[in-house]
Amino acid sequence: MAPHYCGVCRRTSFAGRRHLYSAAHRQRLREALGRLQAKVEAARAAIGGAAVRRCEAAEPERRVWCLCCGRDVPRDGRRGGLALPHAALLQHLAGPEHRRETARFWRENRAEAALRQRFLVSAEDYRRFTESLARALAAYEEREEERVREMAARIREAERRRQEALQAALETEPQPQLCAGPALHNSTTGHRGDISHDAEQPGPSGMQQAPDLNWMEPGHALTFIGHQETEGRGNIHTGARPPWLIQEEEEAGNQQQIGPSYEEFLKQNRRQLASFLWAGLEPWQEVAVQASI
Repeated sequence: MAPHYCGVCRRTSFAGRRHLYSAAHRQRLREALGRLQAKVEAARAAIGGAAVRRCEAAEPERRVWCLCCGRDVPRDGRRGGLALPHAALLQHLAGPEHRRETARFWRENRAEAALRQRFLVSAEDYRRFTESLARALAAYEEREEERVREMAARIREAERRRQEALQAALETEPQPQLCAGPALHNSTTGHRGDISHDAEQPGPSGMQQAPDLNWMEPGHALTFIGHQETEGRGNIHTGARPPWLIQEEEEAGNQQQIGPSYEEFLKQNRRQLASFLWAGLEPWQEVAVQASI
């Protein structure tokens, strides 16, 4: 007898298809179908009351292992940034491919025929689900629009309050006062205005006194201390040079030249050149060279 591989037990049986009637196979089949049935019942509960929720971009996709089809299927549907719970699984359970694979699985694994309808979704049930899902989407969009309107109203109210506060601050801002200058002479009375000597000025300590502007009383004159001699150089008020510039000019005039002058340097070069040439010159040529030097 040819060996038989059981996908439920994940083992090869050399007893052929008699393995399907064994107690171990039937126990594992019931456990596997029980896990799938729990997920199918959760999806069936959403037929009459579909829900919609916001889906994050990094949220992982939930999947369900379909024992009948032997593959993973997504559990929730996606529509833009929204998640539709159990929508993809219900669509798969109502599809013709799942119905065909379920019949094959039941036939190959000798499962109870009465349990097969629990793993299928009829076309009528799936139509009810789509209608419920459409109502849930409309309600969600309406809530979102209402939330956007409320948010816009709050933003407008905050902007209005900010404008009112700004306008109130501009209206109540005190006008800058002109600082009082020194007391002016009264042309009609001939007296000067009095300034308080005890006036305090604002500062860190709060105890600073205002400067006394009446330090020279009427009738008091400045004391003459005589002319100051500057040794014929004048001073800054007469347009004379500052002392430090005069000192630099004197030092520059006292400096003596170091080394020979330019004319002496040229004569020395000419003599050296002539000494190299006299060895091969005639007497009359030496006289001409000395004359040129």
